[in-house]
Amino acid sequence: MKTPFSGGCACGAVRYECDAEPLDMFQCHCRDCQRASGGACSYVVVVPAKSFKLTQGSLRHHFTSSAAGFQHKRGFCAECGSRITGGENAEGSSPIVGINAASMDDPSWFRPQYDIFISDAQPWDYMDPALPKFKEYRPSDQ
Repeated sequence: MKTPFSGGCACGAVRYECDAEPLDMFQCHCRDCQRASGGACSYVVVVPAKSFKLTQGSLRHHFTSSAAGFQHKRGFCAECGSRITGGENAEGSSPIVGINAASMDDPSWFRPQYDIFISDAQPWDYMDPALPKFKEYRPSDQ
């Protein structure tokens, strides 16, 4: 993958850049991610918060409760509704940002390392059998 990398929403109102390599890449199959994505899961690229910056526009945020007891903060384009970020701690103290992989200009380098919340996965959801799978969060993430 190339750094910096960039991305944005469907209508072009929101743009971002990231100047760090991902810390993590995974697929989340929880019901909130299913609802937010409209599909089987969310494809997430985790980066250090200090490396992520909006270069155009601003995000509107929506909050949902997490299984870990905090509020997830998801960032959307207020114009077209494209989801850009998700999974950060709503208190704003999170050292990471989860980026929706499909929002990147070149998502072809996305390589998930594992699946989480497979307890919520739909029966029609194909998961790569070679990837590690976790019923909820990965144990080291709790």
